[in-house]
Amino acid sequence: MTQNFAFTDTSENLSSVLQKLIGKLSGKTITLRELMEAIGEQGLLLMCAIACLPFLIPVSIPGVSTVFGAAIVMISLAITLNRLPWLPKRILDKQMETARLVPALQKGVTIVSKLDRYMRPRLPALTTGAVIGRVNGIAIMAAGILLMMPLGFIPFSNTLPGVAILLFSAGMIQRDGVTVLGGYLFLALTTIYFAALAYGAFWAGQGISNSLTGT
Repeated sequence: MTQNFAFTDTSENLSSVLQKLIGKLSGKTITLRELMEAIGEQGLLLMCAIACLPFLIPVSIPGVSTVFGAAIVMISLAITLNRLPWLPKRILDKQMETARLVPALQKGVTIVSKLDRYMRPRLPALTTGAVIGRVNGIAIMAAGILLMMPLGFIPFSNTLPGVAILLFSAGMIQRDGVTVLGGYLFLALTTIYFAALAYGAFWAGQGISNSLTGT
């Protein structure tokens, strides 16, 4: 059974919320289900912000790309449809190493704390209302799909969509339309960058094909 939800405003800095969450993490491993339970009510957007943090720094955590990428896409779909999200059991219950995840989240909090200094309620047209909420949800979903592309070995292929997701999520949580606008900017940059990669790969393939055929 699906349920509607509404985003609640928060006066607390995003970095403070994330730091409290990290303080709750314990044990050798943690699942996405446990992480979402620890987040509590402020929920979906905060989960997107958390899920993109490991992609903002040069760290490799096995399984996180698939789990967090899928979570971002499914949660953004829920935001778009104004419904609580459904996630596959294998995604919710996949074990992730706490010892590797927590340091990545801590470094992400450092990045978010710098962003906190500039965030305040602005341009409400980009953060309030059902229609713009759905539009922003579609944008987060697009960034999440780009994040899941198997291009982690290419510089910035994870960082650019990760920054876009963070800006969208943080901006919507803090009701800062300027930050949301930044999310759209990074989504556009990501799209251009991926298009350039695809174009380069196509012409590289054409060159190899021509050299093999002698044309």
